[in-house]
Amino acid sequence: MQPVQGIILKLCSVLLFITMASLIKATADHVPPGQAVFFRSFFAMPVILVWLWIRGDLRTGLKVASPLGHFWRGFVGTAAMGLGFAGLGLLPLPEVTAIGYAAPLLVVVFAAMFLNEEVRAFRLFAVALGLVGVLVVLAPRLTLLSGPSVDTSAAFGAMLVLMGAVCAALAQIYVRKLVQTEQTSAIVFFFSLTATGLSLLTLPFGWVVPQPFEAGLLVLAGLLGGLGQIFLTSAYRFADASVVAPFDYASMLFAILIGYFIFNEVPTYQMLIGAGLVMLAGVMIIWREHALGLKREKARSGMTPQG
Repeated sequence: MQPVQGIILKLCSVLLFITMASLIKATADHVPPGQAVFFRSFFAMPVILVWLWIRGDLRTGLKVASPLGHFWRGFVGTAAMGLGFAGLGLLPLPEVTAIGYAAPLLVVVFAAMFLNEEVRAFRLFAVALGLVGVLVVLAPRLTLLSGPSVDTSAAFGAMLVLMGAVCAALAQIYVRKLVQTEQTSAIVFFFSLTATGLSLLTLPFGWVVPQPFEAGLLVLAGLLGGLGQIFLTSAYRFADASVVAPFDYASMLFAILIGYFIFNEVPTYQMLIGAGLVMLAGVMIIWREHALGLKREKARSGMTPQG
């Protein structure tokens, strides 16, 4: 294990994904979300294929044992991407990022529901704390909590991003099932392939001819998305998940900086407090998973015959 290299790769992936989201946001006033999903997915595939070729995994990495599993993972993942892209056109970048942090919390809930994973009181408390944080972020966008003066478009955007987080969590559940039979490279590639195909179904609903500059931003978003996926996958080859996972939350720092300097977005104190609660909950869950992993490893080593 080379944890420093793993952390650097993880931070690079986080920066690439936030930059990708910024490029999508920059085109959101003119380009529909479904069309943005197409560019993001289609132009990620060449990058992934070159990566597989360099690794020598082009032939074995594209074999699948569960085509239907890949389809459903791609379906909910594409929904998550489209909903998130739609939200980027209606909300500040840091706010979209903060609401998106609900996804790993919901993974814990869905894992208990669909994978029969045991979830004890500590993780339940962390999930509850994180969801309170999400509610703090959402509160100014909800008519119920903010009164009739609420911005309806921003409220709609917040709901889209939250639904996207739900879909992203479901996609992770499918990934957990797929990794039992599928290569990681196949999961990465066939997601982009599925998302590209599904995004074409939105063509009758108002695709536009992007301006050359917009087209360039969208193509770059796809290339950066593919690179980000490669960096993310590679990070977990050099360090344990418990080491690199907390650096996901560096995306908030990047989102605040990009939002402020590029989009003139100033995060509110309430949004920062809510995001802080969600990040705290996420780190608590990661720490707990690490502690349980060490305990299981110790138990296994204790059962290994000595001598």
